[in-house]
Amino acid sequence: MMRLGVNVDHVATVRQARRGKQPDPVAAAIAAEMAGTDGIVCHLREDRRHIRDKDVFLLKEIVKTHLNLEMAATDEMVGLATEVVPDMVTLVPEKREEITTEGGLDIVANNEWIEEVVRRLRSNNIIVSLFIDPDLNQIKAAAKCQADYVEIHTGLYANAPDLGTAMDELEKIRSMAMAAAKMDLGVSAGHGLDYHNVREILEIEQIEELNIGHAIVAKAVMVGMENAVREMLTTIRSH
Repeated sequence: MMRLGVNVDHVATVRQARRGKQPDPVAAAIAAEMAGTDGIVCHLREDRRHIRDKDVFLLKEIVKTHLNLEMAATDEMVGLATEVVPDMVTLVPEKREEITTEGGLDIVANNEWIEEVVRRLRSNNIIVSLFIDPDLNQIKAAAKCQADYVEIHTGLYANAPDLGTAMDELEKIRSMAMAAAKMDLGVSAGHGLDYHNVREILEIEQIEELNIGHAIVAKAVMVGMENAVREMLTTIRSH
């Protein structure tokens, strides 16, 4: 059965709109765990636009399931990760001007550096995942870097303009999940998934975990965090 990682970034986005204390992403994580999620995800960006350093340290203290820290592959972030020691680090590309992560890491072009970052993180007993597009060359490069997992970027599928394009992107995700599993990589998926388009992803047996944030936080505005997480879990676990 697929696991669910709830990303609490956009709880912090609302908080930072007023530079205040509420809503608290740590409290949201507690609510998500009470609802039964399998893990908590947060992305500490270099510009600290939503999640802050203090949030990460507090989440490390309170998360009882599995803490996945998304971050850029920089010396600063590696240093922070080795201080916090989350259960998992997911390395993601990062551009200051983007609204949200727009694509996967180019491991092929940055193989030596990413391999070094993976080594440093794994030497601190941190599981390492690489966020990549559904591309065979990137999956091969991830395996060469000795990553533990790949997280397949589902954005092109989730935001496809028509059904035909969506099905083409879904098939890419399916075939690349199979390829990654054959290379002994764990497989997760995320970006743009919601309560509806997630159903097709659930049919891909090689995917072990889904990381979902915006759709759950948006639903939580209307029904509360626990109810929003429970609804997503019901969708996932009914397959």
